[in-house]
Amino acid sequence: MIDTSKLVEIRWHGRGGQGAVTSVELLAKAAIDEGKYAQGFPSFGPERRGAPVLGFDRISPKVPIRIRAEITQPDAVIVLDSGLIKVVNVTSGLKAGGMIIINSKKPLEEIAGEFDKKWALAVVDATKIAKEVLGVNIVNTTMLGALLKAVGVVKLESLNEPLQERFGRLAERNINAMKRAFEETKVKELK
Repeated sequence: MIDTSKLVEIRWHGRGGQGAVTSVELLAKAAIDEGKYAQGFPSFGPERRGAPVLGFDRISPKVPIRIRAEITQPDAVIVLDSGLIKVVNVTSGLKAGGMIIINSKKPLEEIAGEFDKKWALAVVDATKIAKEVLGVNIVNTTMLGALLKAVGVVKLESLNEPLQERFGRLAERNINAMKRAFEETKVKELK
């Protein structure tokens, strides 16, 4: 279990167009709104839609964040597209006891066999939820729900206002997608 009473570092793996950069910003805003210290930033060059992208969040409940570098040893890794697992080493630097959160239609136990047993795992079919609730295959808000179920760095309701600001008339659907993913995420903690 990740200790959220200390600095938590999160690395997002997605593809251009999936909303990873937006999720990073929304999570940081929700943390700041809760009175925490937070930073969120992307890492990408001139990539095109569909190319791998990275995003980073740091959230600290009590101490200002002085680090201004990419996260190389995250507490949690979020994978918006399970196809990236074969393209990118998504677990690179992931701390022992850390959490992997994956968008996949495969069952949790099947995915668990693909990773080292030193990490906890959370799985949700974010693509299915996004298509059913949003009508598009953009999984950023669904994966926020999965992250909050698995790690709980902010309260679920703390994302309501940032989602309202970002999505306007589409906010309610994004909030519903996030809440549904929160409910449907399966988590396997370390024993």
